[in-house]
Amino acid sequence: MRHILSLLLENEAGALSRVSGLFSARAFNIESLTVAATDDPSVSRMTIVTTGSDEIIEQITKQLNKLVDVIKVVDLNENNHIERELMLIKVMAEGGDREEVKRLVEIFRGRIIDVTKKTYTIEMTGSGDKLDAFIEAANGKLIKEVVRTGVSGIARGDRVITI
Repeated sequence: MRHILSLLLENEAGALSRVSGLFSARAFNIESLTVAATDDPSVSRMTIVTTGSDEIIEQITKQLNKLVDVIKVVDLNENNHIERELMLIKVMAEGGDREEVKRLVEIFRGRIIDVTKKTYTIEMTGSGDKLDAFIEAANGKLIKEVVRTGVSGIARGDRVITI
C-alpha cells in the first residue's frame, strides 16, 4: 500500500542523507521525496512517498523517530489529506499541434509558461494521477522533457504537524 510520510526535522547538513540512508539500509524504496525549510528556518518539512504493509510502515516510522535530526513523523494516510505535485513539461508545438496542445492544457487546468516557435513549456499541478493522465493525453511523440517535483502533502482541516 502507498503511504505518504510527513516529517519535521532539523534543518542541518546531513539530515536528508541520514533519512534516505535509513531507507536504503533496510531496502525500502522511496518513490518520491520532497524537502524544504518551513516558516522556521531551523526546521525542514520532508514528504516521503513509499509503499509497504502497515507493519513495514510502522517499522519505518519507529526507525525514523530514532534519528536525532527527526522531530516528528506522521503518516498522512491515517487521516484525510491533500496531496499535490508540480510538473513542468516541454512539448513540441508546431503548426496545427499548437492549438491542440493549448486546448489540452486548458482541459487539465495547466498554464503555458514559455513559448518558442517549436515548443511550449507547461506548468501543471495536481495529483499524480492527473499529471500521468496529461502525459498520456499529450501523446508521447510530442513530449520533449518532463520534470516532476514529487508529492507534497498536508492534513485536511485543523490538523497540523507542529514541534
